[in-house]
Amino acid sequence: MRSIRLDKLKKTVKEGTIIPEVSLLIPAGKFFALLGPSGCGKTTLLRLIAGLDKADGGKIFLGDQDISDWPIHKRPINIVFQNYALFPHLDVFDNVAYSLKLKKLPKQVIEQKVLKILEAFHLESHIYKLTSQLSGGQQQRVALARAIVNEPDVLLLDEPLAALDFKLRERMLIELIELQDKLKTTFVYVTHDQFEALTVADQLAIMNHRGEIEQIGTPKEIYEFPHTSFVAKFVGTTNILSGQLRHLDGEPEIEIPELGTLKISIPQKKEWMKEGCDMMISLRPEKIFISKKTVKNFSNTLKGTVQSIVYHGRSTQYNILLKNQMRLQVFEQNEEHFQQEVIDYDNEVNLYWQKENVVILEK
Repeated sequence: MRSIRLDKLKKTVKEGTIIPEVSLLIPAGKFFALLGPSGCGKTTLLRLIAGLDKADGGKIFLGDQDISDWPIHKRPINIVFQNYALFPHLDVFDNVAYSLKLKKLPKQVIEQKVLKILEAFHLESHIYKLTSQLSGGQQQRVALARAIVNEPDVLLLDEPLAALDFKLRERMLIELIELQDKLKTTFVYVTHDQFEALTVADQLAIMNHRGEIEQIGTPKEIYEFPHTSFVAKFVGTTNILSGQLRHLDGEPEIEIPELGTLKISIPQKKEWMKEGCDMMISLRPEKIFISKKTVKNFSNTLKGTVQSIVYHGRSTQYNILLKNQMRLQVFEQNEEHFQQEVIDYDNEVNLYWQKENVVILEK
């Protein structure tokens, strides 16, 4: 169980830079997720850590050891690929036993280790089946069992659930969490799916299209307090509003063209904050209360017209047109709201929220 530290790690190809001097600390024994859009360099970063690709600059540390120049077979790091990369001509036992046989461990030791790990993954009844005879979920378990049977310090997972359907993915996510908690191995999980990242991660890093780290934090920190508009929009759904900062030294507000002023909360002043400066705020749809009635005790109120309604089962999404032609998304939990009033297309509605629910964005 060791941490991974990337120090100004860089990777370039003929087409340009993929990884632009990334520095990152992945804590030991944690479930860490790398979340970002397709093509941002997540898999490249994983391959550099594994030793499958060579960096063009920077260092990779495993604990206190510089492993930048270590060959792949010397690194106590295993990787599970999106397509699992199982050996189709071998049965389940031999797939899992492969790395142990390469180490030339005694036959009895190999058998004990493989049977123990297969039992842990509920695969004991499939020992002598070819992997082509297994379901997608079973193949994923075989790939995981093969990756951890030799007890690596770090397990890298490259979008391992991408090929599974939604229900099976949900179940496998829970199994991965339980597995990591049991093994205490450092897991690094790469995905472009925010649901997966928020579900499994103790901590996550958000990568942008340029391969840069935009923000690092716990799932709650990332979702509730995004630093940038990219993070706010990429992780979850949000409303981004732009305007000018007013009354910085009093009760701060943002003035939005053709909409008016809205109260905001500034827990800590930043150097860039000046009276009248341009700024952006993020307001999550679930933080907004929607009603046709007049409600008191909210910091902010806006009026709008319901343009569309999307029913999500547990919640309903309202798309509201404001007087400046902006559209705001609002989410309401169905159980509590439907008991109060019915909101329909073209209804004039009031939108309410507290200033503390507004997040000021850096860029």
